[in-house]
Amino acid sequence: MTASPTLSPQEEAGFARRAIPLLDLTDLGDACRASAVDTLCRTAREGGVAAVCVWPQFVGQCLRGLHGDPIAVATVVNFPAGGEDIERTVEDTVQALRDGAQEIDLVIPYGALLRGETGLVRDMIQAVREVCDQGQPLKVILETGLLATSDLIAEASRIALRSGADFIKTSTGKTAISATPAAAEVMLTAIRDHGSGGLKVSGGLKTVADAATYLDLADRIMGPGWANPKTMRLGASSLYADLVRARDAAP
Repeated sequence: MTASPTLSPQEEAGFARRAIPLLDLTDLGDACRASAVDTLCRTAREGGVAAVCVWPQFVGQCLRGLHGDPIAVATVVNFPAGGEDIERTVEDTVQALRDGAQEIDLVIPYGALLRGETGLVRDMIQAVREVCDQGQPLKVILETGLLATSDLIAEASRIALRSGADFIKTSTGKTAISATPAAAEVMLTAIRDHGSGGLKVSGGLKTVADAATYLDLADRIMGPGWANPKTMRLGASSLYADLVRARDAAP
């Protein structure tokens, strides 16, 4: 990530108040356990975030833990490897929806994209979009850290948006390079040019200044007021604590 801006306490508090309602509070750690999911749900309810994002096996637990709060339960499919088995990915999506998932985060088969096999990428997104037939938001993870050029990120963004993505998402958070402002700028430009769609920034966000960088980008490219939970999400596991610190510390 490029250098984040230096913010005054008042600026930090302002960005924190903007960012908290955009959070997809996430635990996709390999060692995630039921107790951690309970904690995640309690934190989400206290903070008023947009969603929690968990492994598929924890969807039901989250629904119970949120007690009907208007916080969405998101889960992941084809994650994190970005495999190429469309049938399996669709089956996993159907099961997640049966379990009560309200949002789906799908990893594209980025290896196929790198080989120039864009049809496979398109087919997978469209197949998953088709089974999200009750309007469940579909967030399509491009894994931008492995797409070597801005042209490839732009191409992946266009394919995803044209194939039915509600959001395009930077990263799984499982690769050496996760979200970057440069990738987010390309993705926001694709959303603007497409005329609809949202952005989810995920992977490596830890501080208020990190969140501010992406909110500033969205304001510049999409216009002030565009970023809201229906158009922008920040996926993070450790960012929330710094946002609360900044919000509560302001005079």
